[in-house]
Amino acid sequence: MTTTKPQGTYRYRILAMLFLATTINYMDRSIMGVLGPTLMDKFHWTNSDFANINIAFKLAYAIGMLTMGGLIDKFGTRIGYAISITIWCCFGMLHAFIQPAFALIGFMGARFGLGIGEAGNFPAAVKTVAEWFPKKDRAFATGIFNAGSNVGAVLAPAVVPLVAGATGDNWQYAFLITGFFSIVWVVVWLKMYKKPEDHPRVTKEELAYINHDCQVKETDAPVESLPWSRVLPLRQTWAFAIGKITDAVWFFFMFWSAIFFKEVFGLHDMHELGGALVVIYLVADFGSIGGGYLSKMFINRGFNLNAARKLSLLICALCILPVAFAPLTDNVWIAVCLIALASGGHQAWSANLFTLVSDVMPKKAIASVVGIGGMVGAISGMLVDFALGQGLDGAGKSFFFIMFAVAASLYLVILLIIHLLLPKLNPLDENLKVVK
Repeated sequence: MTTTKPQGTYRYRILAMLFLATTINYMDRSIMGVLGPTLMDKFHWTNSDFANINIAFKLAYAIGMLTMGGLIDKFGTRIGYAISITIWCCFGMLHAFIQPAFALIGFMGARFGLGIGEAGNFPAAVKTVAEWFPKKDRAFATGIFNAGSNVGAVLAPAVVPLVAGATGDNWQYAFLITGFFSIVWVVVWLKMYKKPEDHPRVTKEELAYINHDCQVKETDAPVESLPWSRVLPLRQTWAFAIGKITDAVWFFFMFWSAIFFKEVFGLHDMHELGGALVVIYLVADFGSIGGGYLSKMFINRGFNLNAARKLSLLICALCILPVAFAPLTDNVWIAVCLIALASGGHQAWSANLFTLVSDVMPKKAIASVVGIGGMVGAISGMLVDFALGQGLDGAGKSFFFIMFAVAASLYLVILLIIHLLLPKLNPLDENLKVVK
């Protein structure tokens, strides 16, 4: 009787580290969304003040997406990821030491630094998935690590009220929670990470599986990242970047949902707000994993890569349409469920959108392209924050109707543009020539 050698599963340990990093990342950034109503009351901020704090984060996130993406492509995921998390750890903890006299400017500065560091997470994670998983598994692997964004977003409203109290008097401690976990993550990452071809824990069978559907041969030697001047003009880059405009919707859900529930439905208690946000992010978690699995399922059933990715994106876009009715209902839990469904749809969309980059770009350009797209997403989020701050202070809560209507319809429009730019998902080689 013959036995088959185990294929090897070390790539899933790497994936677990990506999941943990993304969880920490989103817990850090979500704390502000949970504490938003409390801090607005304590520091007497207007909606425009709160919008400016969020804009500071997104401005830095946009800058960081370009700089961190290029840095990760140049130095690799091991060092680049560690630098990213160290930066966001320091600035995340800095929030706790801001004094009331400098609250607005202090929070804007801390959010700016946090945005620079957190911008490195997705370029590094998507590049790592491309290094450790074959193409047919990448959407699923991306969905797994991207689910960490929702776990972190769930932990924030679940943990913050316990730490800060129902009235938020101990809000400072909420910003210190993730610092310890970030430091531990960096130490473990630096100890365990190497590329699969250099890793002693990766079997020959696992390495062969990782590389078995790689159409484009890439050198194992370190290479310089491609300059933006070569990557920026590509249709592939702009298809992804335009797709990332939908990040504005996700930022809207993340940073403004608590304000929406407070102003439209009168939820003030942190435990009530936390419960509503937990439901939203739990559904988003299932969406992230399900979206990645959806694409893999279509491929396993014989769909080509192009059809599998775009059909998955279409299903995600249709799940988001009903959110237009969220500000029209009188029942807070119907609104919660509609936002939850849309959040799940967005995360499923995001898992497949990220995978488009590794489908078509050479590995040395992946982090840079993800960074360019992330910059576009962050700028879109800034515009939404500005519109919300001005619109809510001027028109009141009725302005939410406009925002939800735009959020509902945006994905179908974006998908059409992506298809027009990339009717086929043909990969590019290291010289950025199409491989047919």
